[in-house]
Amino acid sequence: MVEWKISPGLTGYDEALAEMEARVAGIAGGTAPELVWLLEHPPLYTSGTSARPEDLIDPTRFPVHDARRGGQYTYHGPGQRVVYVMLDVGKRGRDVRAFVRQLEAWVIAVLDEFNVTGELREGRVGVWVSRQDKPLGPDGAPPEEKIAAIGVRLRKWVSFHGISINVEPDLEHFSGIVPCGIAQHGVTSLVDLGLPVTMEDVDVALRRRFDDVFQG
Repeated sequence: MVEWKISPGLTGYDEALAEMEARVAGIAGGTAPELVWLLEHPPLYTSGTSARPEDLIDPTRFPVHDARRGGQYTYHGPGQRVVYVMLDVGKRGRDVRAFVRQLEAWVIAVLDEFNVTGELREGRVGVWVSRQDKPLGPDGAPPEEKIAAIGVRLRKWVSFHGISINVEPDLEHFSGIVPCGIAQHGVTSLVDLGLPVTMEDVDVALRRRFDDVFQG
């Protein structure tokens, strides 16, 4: 059985990291169940193991945390649903690439609940949407904007960190970094797409589509 936890308000990043690491140790040791933890952070930037210093454009704007996960710079803040996924990948096939594909498929399934088509792009981490409502780019194609980020780490085959979905964050806050090292594409959210979606709506969709991907 996978435990689900929703934290109200804003959860500090260091607090969340400490709690994740404790739960991962418990799962690895067989003393705690797997956990999917839904929360929001105060405005902050996190750096992954591949973060480039030049991608931190405004280092004094918000606190910067070393996330100790894969990936580059990411923004977290109010209005963004952060989903920390602590699952025993060792008992779920021991295939890290397949696990990341499951996370991507989960996000795409959740977006589909709101009639949003999430897409993957070769060489770009995360989930993207094609903005058919905006002017075409120089290449004649609609602009593409990122709506969800993915970054995980494994310890003793137990995952932590996870995904973040932009529900209604302040998109201007992303301007202090080059999100995930990709400067040529923008960032969007469900509300920015014109959808009256709440955090509770997203939580329901996350729960409903989880078993389709991870238990099916």
